[in-house]
Amino acid sequence: MSGWDLFLRWWPKMLEGAALTLELVAIAVIAGLLVALPLGIGRASRHWYVRALPYTYIFFFRGTPLLLQLFIVYYGLAQFDAVRQSALWPFLRDPYWCALLTMTLHTAAYIAEIMRGAIHAVPIGEVEAARALGMSKRQTLWHIILPRAARIGLPAYTNEVILMLKASAVVYTVTLYDIMGMARTISARTYEQMYFFVFAGVLYLLVTIGLTWIFRAIERWLRVDAARAR
Repeated sequence: MSGWDLFLRWWPKMLEGAALTLELVAIAVIAGLLVALPLGIGRASRHWYVRALPYTYIFFFRGTPLLLQLFIVYYGLAQFDAVRQSALWPFLRDPYWCALLTMTLHTAAYIAEIMRGAIHAVPIGEVEAARALGMSKRQTLWHIILPRAARIGLPAYTNEVILMLKASAVVYTVTLYDIMGMARTISARTYEQMYFFVFAGVLYLLVTIGLTWIFRAIERWLRVDAARAR
């Protein structure tokens, strides 16, 4: 069978894998952002006892590979009777939810560090001006520091989303048919390893280009919005 015939036969399956990859990455980076918000604020605190728990969380998830974390969640938790008898077991025995949970926890650690750096990069003059206008610490945080930090941290967050896209390739190890999982399955059936792995690489590149374009558009919109606010 020619390469073109293989493409026509299997490209719908590869697109199904791409759809699953996009779904996992999109949910993980959005949920990870929500998890990272309190972690990043805690890491930016002046008090060591506030920083301690976020630091421990971030140290573990940044210091160990995503694949190892996935194996711990998917294979490791099943070893405990308390987990198997809990209400969470229907989710924790499903590779989809295990992969999504692991990716969310993993990316949250990196996003939290991005937020910490962005919060520290907010000009102190803006914070002092807000306080001089009578804003409370909470109002200053939500109306001045976090919006400004979001603009500062967006390029780094963009990089993290793209890195998460590439890291998501490990989910095929728990029997999920993402881009890589589908490429491996099809290549095993057709004995055309190079063809479908190149196809998978092209899909990853196309998704990366699309994400880069979207985030650049967001950055331009934020710059215009900030210029109007002045």
